[in-house]
Order: sequence, then C-alpha cells, then structure tokens
Amino acid sequence: MSSDEIGASTLKRITTVLVPFLMICYLVSFIDRVNVGFAAFQMNKDIGLTPAVFGLGGGLFFISYFLFEVPSNLAMKKFGARKWIARIMLSWGIISGCTALVSGPNSFYVVRFLLGAAEAGFFPGVILYLTQWFPAATRGRIVSLFYVAVPLSSFVGSPISAALLQMDGIGGLFGWQWLFIIEATPAVLLAVFTYFWLPDTPNDAKWLSAAQKQWLSATLEAERQRSGAGGAPVREGRTWRIMFHPQVLLLSLVYAGTSAASNGLSLWQPQIIKSFGLSTIQTGWLNAVPFAVASVMMIWWGGVSDRRRERVWTTALPLALSACALGAGMMTRDLLPAMLFMVLTLVGTYAFKGPFWALSTERLGPAAAAAGLAQINAVGNLAGFAGTYLIGVIKEQTGSFALALTPILALQVIGFILLIANRGKGAEPGYEPQRNH
Repeated sequence: MSSDEIGASTLKRITTVLVPFLMICYLVSFIDRVNVGFAAFQMNKDIGLTPAVFGLGGGLFFISYFLFEVPSNLAMKKFGARKWIARIMLSWGIISGCTALVSGPNSFYVVRFLLGAAEAGFFPGVILYLTQWFPAATRGRIVSLFYVAVPLSSFVGSPISAALLQMDGIGGLFGWQWLFIIEATPAVLLAVFTYFWLPDTPNDAKWLSAAQKQWLSATLEAERQRSGAGGAPVREGRTWRIMFHPQVLLLSLVYAGTSAASNGLSLWQPQIIKSFGLSTIQTGWLNAVPFAVASVMMIWWGGVSDRRRERVWTTALPLALSACALGAGMMTRDLLPAMLFMVLTLVGTYAFKGPFWALSTERLGPAAAAAGLAQINAVGNLAGFAGTYLIGVIKEQTGSFALALTPILALQVIGFILLIANRGKGAEPGYEPQRNH
C-alpha cells in the first residue's frame, strides 16, 4: 500500500471513530450551557430574575470560563486527554443538574459561575487534542465537523427544551427544573464512557494499525520541524509570554465578535423569537431553524477553506456576513425578515469557526498551542460575558432587543478590520499543506 493510500485510510479511520464521539460530547456540553435560555421562560418569573440579573448570571459563566481556561488546558497536558476530558464532563454534568436547585439571583449567579469553571478547557482542549491526530491541511474541515455540535445543540436542544418545560408540576417540580435534571444526565454518562474509551494519543488507539500510526507520526513530526524552523510566529516560551504574544491577542480579539454573537444569541434568541407573540413550542421549533442551516453551511465552508488552502479570507468573509446580517436584522420589526437575518447571522458566525481555528493552530507552534489556544478561546469568550450581560442591561433599560445587540455588532466589525489589516502576518514560508484525502 502506498503512502498516500495509508494516509487516506488513516484520516478516514480517525474521522469516523473519533470526531463523531467528540461532537456528541460537545453537543451535550453546549445544551447544558444554553438551555437556561429556554428555562428562562418559567424560571425568571418563578425565582424573580429581571433581564439584567439574567444577563449577568448568564455572563458570569464566561468570567470563570476565562479564569480557568488556560490552567485547564495545561492540566490536560499533564494528566492526559482521557482523564481530563472525563473530569470536565463529569463536573459540568453535575453542576448543570444542580441549576434545578437555584432559588433566586444569588444562587443563580453561583451556579452559572461554577458551570463556567467546570466546562473551562473542554473546547480548546479538544482543539489541541485534534492537532495530535490531523495534519494542518485538514483542520478546517475537521474543526468544522467538531464545532457543528454547537449549532446542532440548539437545533436538537430547542424543541426538546421546549417540550421538557411542559412537565411543569410533575413530581412537585417546575418544568424548568426537569429541564436541567434531564439534560444534565447525558454528560455524566458520557464522562464515564470517555474515561474508559478515549485514547490519550494515536499510539494508544487500538483501532489504528502500526502502519497508520507510523504515517501519522511522521507527517505530524514533519510539520513540527517546519514550525520549529521558524515558520509559526508563536513558538516556545513561558506560558505568560505565549498568552500575551501580539498574535495571540490579535486572534483573541478577532474571535471575540463571533464568540459574543454565538453565545449571546444562543442564550437570548429564544426570547427574541418569543417576543413576536409565539408560544413556547412554536419558539422551540422556530429557534432550531437558523442553527440547522448554520450546521450545513459550516461543514461546507470548512471544506472550502481546506480545498483552497487559504485561511484568512475564508475566516474574514463569514465574519463580514454575520456583521451585515446582524446589522440589517436590528432594523426589522417583522418575524419573517427577522428570521432570515438570524439565519444569515448564524451562518456567518459558525462558518467562521473552522477556518479560524485552523488559522490559529497554524500560527501557533506546537509548544505554544496549549496556552495559546486556551488564551484565544478564553479572551474570546470573555466577550461572551460582556455581550450577554449588556444585552440584558440594554434590553431592560430600552425594551429593545435591536439596541441590545449593538455591542455584538461592534465587536464583529472590529474583528473583521483587525483580521484584514493583519492578513499577511504569520504565513509560513514554503508551507504547502497536504491535500485532503
């Protein structure tokens, strides 16, 4: 069997076995993160949460997420992916279920803060983990396949969450309490499965042959040698130097706009749709539509980025689409055009992810990846706090969701400008990524 044939079979095997499982784990984690958006239909009234309080509580998730992101990724390097990812999933599942116990603003703040701390490190940890399994030229499509779990979580979770709210009164519990308890259970079960099944490295994968392991090791080592020779702008150094490297901070700011959009809309979009006078069930099904379209387009665009072997413009164009659609959507007052612009906003937001994270892994040397990827995600998600909180405050003060979305639009415009202005930075001389197999 030729080297190309071995490479093709290796990537196909890894994609088939590993990526769907990681997608399911991330899908469950995101459902547990954003189901509070549907719970708010009942919970806010039951325990006295104003829009500003709800926005602050939702945003506190990102504060702890920011604080624990880099330490979590460094811990994964020490303890291994299998143990650490299982730990993350177990802790977030338990804490998410405990959201059913909140009784007022203070307990809501505490649980959301703890949930962010528990989940911190999962996403950048998986991105780091995937760099050990896939060459750089394939990562746009692979990251898109993994990240499609996020829009799918809202596509799957929206109607389920709406249906669970109908359990109000069963067993003496509110519908929103049942929602948290039932939707937290899969995370705990998956944590146990992860501990016993997930391989730490390709060498631990019993489902890869010796020839496949050898091909993958040689391919990734060749990339590391190129990076070590001076190709990647962010390479070795102390953790704090990596975290505050100009390229890392630049990528963090670029990521901030889409992070604020995806997290803010995941939390607030159900309430925006319901404000058009729809029922909870109607809102659940309609809320799923933008995420369904975004899921398909996300995978397609990640493949485009890999085939064109280009990262900057395939990152920038979706960001521009999201900003334009969000701006246009803020000016409409009718349901149909509002839904259209929500679809386009989320298509741009999620199509951005695959090329962006492929770009980020290419600009970070292997030694800088753990801290660098975590820092990009952490700072980007800090914008999730600002966006989520400001949406609540502005909505409470003005009564307008359109005005409340203005900070997210501003972040996206800034990110686009920064990305295009620095588009020539960080390209690796002589780098010729492999074609997809």
